[in-house]
Amino acid sequence: MSNERFNSVWDALEDTPAMAESMKLRSVLIIALKDHIARERLSQSQAAEVFGVTQPRVSDLVRGKIDLFGLDALVNMAATAGLHVEMRVLKAA
Repeated sequence: MSNERFNSVWDALEDTPAMAESMKLRSVLIIALKDHIARERLSQSQAAEVFGVTQPRVSDLVRGKIDLFGLDALVNMAATAGLHVEMRVLKAA
């Protein structure tokens, strides 16, 4: 058993730092979209209309199927819903 520590679960699970960063960003966006659905009390069908996607796509989102979503798709869904997405780029520690 290893005592190695990671800053994020994605750092531990992904093979490359690039994939870990992508998964971190995608997870933040998915959480924000799920929060928006809950805050607005939207059904999956209503959320699909708001996000500009199909209801099965919202179902995948709500069920946390992160591997089915790229960053572009998530940013587009957020923007279509009237959410503002910001990104910061910092030098790795």
